[in-house]
Amino acid sequence: MLKWAIIFAIIALIAGALGFTRVEGIAATIAKVLFVIFLILFILAILALVGIFHMVM
Repeated sequence: MLKWAIIFAIIALIAGALGFTRVEGIAATIAKVLFVIFLILFILAILALVGIFHMVM
């Protein structure tokens, strides 16, 4: 998921440099949403691992 967020961020940068403002805005929004979803899943995975590690100890 982080890979797709980076790809859409690069698309937004290229589109912005070329003057395609609508494409830039859409790609930037998609990149932000994917990055937030990635962060939430990453934090949940860390919390799950800490919980499992705590149960073992």
